This record gives sequence, structure tokens and C-alpha cells, in this order.
Amino acid sequence: MEIALKQENRQHTGSFKPRGALNKILTVERNLWAAKGFCAASAGNHALGVAYACETLGNPRGHVFVQGNASPAKIAKLKRTKVELTLVGETFEAAQAAALAHAKKYGAIFISAYDDPAVVAGQGTTGLEIVDEAGRIDTVIVPTGGGALLAGIAIAVKDQSPKTRIVGVNPEVSPSAKRSLEEGRALDPFEHGPTLAHGLAGGFGKLGYEIAKALVDDIVLVSEKEMADATAALVDAEQIVAEPSGIAALAAVLFGKIKPKGRTIVVLSGGNVDSATLAQVLTRGTTSEH
Repeated sequence: MEIALKQENRQHTGSFKPRGALNKILTVERNLWAAKGFCAASAGNHALGVAYACETLGNPRGHVFVQGNASPAKIAKLKRTKVELTLVGETFEAAQAAALAHAKKYGAIFISAYDDPAVVAGQGTTGLEIVDEAGRIDTVIVPTGGGALLAGIAIAVKDQSPKTRIVGVNPEVSPSAKRSLEEGRALDPFEHGPTLAHGLAGGFGKLGYEIAKALVDDIVLVSEKEMADATAALVDAEQIVAEPSGIAALAAVLFGKIKPKGRTIVVLSGGNVDSATLAQVLTRGTTSEH
């Protein structure tokens, strides 16, 4: 058995999110960039992806709506960018409602965090890189929230390697992907419990659901304690830091939620964690019981 890490925590902005944001903006006619501008809702990482994409593409107007309890590290990064930042509510759903209202009022182009074909295609470049760099793959394990990363990777990997297993990982307190596949419909929005993994909390998008029911082999759940312990284990073993959302796939392996066989790729989807949260996680001070 061989396990390798796909370190999206080392990507621009500290997560995979610029991939989808760049691809979405590039599908929009350039004459609309200045005329309309872009807006997005986020728990933090998608907003950073949109900000990076805007700056990389010549600074079209961008306005991001972020839940107020997002990681201070993400908020601090956003304040150093040129996009306009509005903090609103304590859930992704509150931020998304504000972003959609802004888009309707001002005509801004909404960049979905997960439920958009261009965003899914952009996130899928992660899967293309996995196939290109790793060659033969038996399993790919992916942290899963809204579903764009899982769906994009599933499309890219299954196209090149149809027998590769694709497994998504939800937090126990927000099992939206698992429940959606069990119930036969996309559950979005989704009522969830408190979690350190803000980026994985909430609904599973309609597009992600349609792709997952065809191409994803399993969804497993990890607890807050398991994500905390996986974070500490990764620091101890490799001196690599990942945020709670980004560590979920590794937690699933370390705690036996999936038994890897052959060559397995574990996606670390993000690394934007502030010192206070990291200290809490490393001392096992999680938000819910194991």
C-alpha cells in the first residue's frame, strides 16, 4: 500500500479554490467584467480564490460576502486584497443570501462556490494533475462540502482511470453529501451542527450530486475529534499544517473509515488556519463530542 498527499494547502491562497474561480471568470465575456463585476459567497477559501482570480486577471470588480465567524487568518488575507469584503452572519447560507441579493440588485455576476459547471471544471484540474503525476491510482479520497472538488476530481480521474475508487469525506455534523446520495436528491441548504471545518459545512450542490451519483463510490464521515487528531498527526509526522476542512480525507484514512489498497491519493484541500484554531485543534479542544 502506498499513500500520497495532494497538497492543495500549498496552492495559491492556501487552497484549491483559485482553480474554479479563474475558470469561471474566463468563461465570461471580458466586456462584462468591468460593466457588471463579480460577487461570491464563502466560508473564506472561495472568497480568497475569487480575489486571487480577479487580481490575476487585471482586477475586475469583485465583492465577496463571507460568514462572520470565518477563520481570522482568511479574513486577514482577504483584507489585503483589492476585492470588497462584507462579513455577514455566522453560516455560509447567510453569506450566500447576501451575495445573491447583491447580484440581483447590481447585476454582478455570481460565482458559485460549488454549483456551477465552470467551477466544477476548474476544480477538476486537481484530478488531472493527480493522474498526470501519480500514474496508476487505486483510490482518491477528497474532503467534501458543496461537492465541486469531489465532482471535478471524479470526472477527471474516472475518465483516465475508470476503475479508480473515488471517496468523499463529510464531517459527521454535516453529512450532506452522504445523506443526499442516500435520499436520492441534493440536500442544499443543509442544517448542520457546529464544526471547526467551516469549509465543509452546509449543503451538497445539485451539480455535485448528479455527478457523484454516477461517479463517486462512497461517502464516509469523520468526527471533530478525528479531524483534530489527524491535524496533530500530520504536524508530528511531516510538519505539514492543514486546516480542519482540509484534513478530513486524511482523518478518514487514519481512523479506518476507509481502508486504502494499492496506491491511494489523499487530498489536503486547504491550509488556511489561524493560530488560535490550530492551538485548539492540537490540544484536542474540539467543538463537539467524539
